Amino acid sequence: MAKKYDVLIVGGGPAGVTAALSAKNTYKDIKIALIRKEKIAPIPCGIPYVIHTLKDVMENRLPDDPLKKNGIEIIIDEVESRENNMLVLKSGDKLEFKKLVVAIGSFPIELNLPGSDKEGVWYVKKDMEYLKKMKEYLQKVNKIAIIGGGFIGLEVTDELVKAGKEVYLIEKLPTLLPLTMDAEFGEMVEEILKNMGVKVYTNLSVEEILGDKKVSGIKLSNGEKIDVDAVIMAVGYRPNVSLAEVFGIEYNRRYGIYVDEYMRTSDRDIFAAGDCVAKRHWLTGEYVPLMLASTAMAQGRLAGSNLFEIKVLKTFPGVIGTFSTKIGDTAFAATGLTETQAKELGINYVVGTHETVDRHPGKLPGAKKVYVKLIFSTQSHVLLGAQIKGGNSVGEMINMLSVMVQNRMTDIAIDTLQIGTHPLLTSSPIAYPVINATVKVLKELYK
Repeated sequence: MAKKYDVLIVGGGPAGVTAALSAKNTYKDIKIALIRKEKIAPIPCGIPYVIHTLKDVMENRLPDDPLKKNGIEIIIDEVESRENNMLVLKSGDKLEFKKLVVAIGSFPIELNLPGSDKEGVWYVKKDMEYLKKMKEYLQKVNKIAIIGGGFIGLEVTDELVKAGKEVYLIEKLPTLLPLTMDAEFGEMVEEILKNMGVKVYTNLSVEEILGDKKVSGIKLSNGEKIDVDAVIMAVGYRPNVSLAEVFGIEYNRRYGIYVDEYMRTSDRDIFAAGDCVAKRHWLTGEYVPLMLASTAMAQGRLAGSNLFEIKVLKTFPGVIGTFSTKIGDTAFAATGLTETQAKELGINYVVGTHETVDRHPGKLPGAKKVYVKLIFSTQSHVLLGAQIKGGNSVGEMINMLSVMVQNRMTDIAIDTLQIGTHPLLTSSPIAYPVINATVKVLKELYK
């Protein structure tokens, strides 16, 4: 006999957990179960740091306490099929639902390279047992190649350098962070990595992974061969749409499951959130393959709130893409459009930049140079995007800029922004980088 639930969540990552908690907060008396195949779920953004910074892979676990404290049942199993409003699990159990949320995330892209099946080829997977094996393997080898110069590739590189490894980073596009930051920022990252001892190869791709049964090297597109003991693929992720066909809901293999502004799929009793969902760009309205935990959690909250009736009367505006990372001692972050993207879209824009220090006076302990680049629309004067390089203050500064982009703040509004500053915490109010970069835009627009 099938167990009955008001809501079933399939997937135990940020989107699934947030959807479950949001549903419980909104509809107090409903019965909820979260189904996931992993006994222990990892924190996705923390995965690169299990390589060295975290001594044990288990230190990067997503806690179950918030679910348990709210009476949300956790079922370790896999969904095999659906019969109307009932799920059939791998164990044979059957679960009835009134509403269902699909939040099964994404999986790493596997390049079909000759030799990619050899021992020593690894991916950045969201699987604790797999990550344990990867960590153990990497601890025993010395020379490691990373394929992919995006955020994940850079974070893995940084971790391996800290672990004392000899690292080779290969990116097929001309600069690092090619899809999220402009070329000058990619060049800044490359310089930092080279100073750390990393051998960086841009505008080149890996054609073959060499070796018999184990990895012994890689062959680049220019014919060069490099001896390495392991290869880590970090070329991006694909949405997991494995259950979309099973559930009979509409999807696209590249972009994910189609949802409306309230996270409802083509079946009104089924919602979806997170990496497995197709997302539209906030400005162009086109589908984009963007996957971020922060976006997943926003979608999870929205889905959970609106399961039985529309509680939150707002539309999901599309994805903006707010990224941040730290390489060595330097943080990099971006939100909204880059200059390159604005140019490709044919937008008339103005750029404002400013460099200062994030303490005042700059001789205070912990002071770090911060460089801000802002992109404004020439006609509407709204902020379209921002990129920053600097110290730890970058993390919250990019969040502030993301709010500005989402709320279409203009150059004049930012110029007259009322901010809080302190010598030990921020740049000088006279030289506050976001405002001063905006002032340069105003000078350009109103000269």
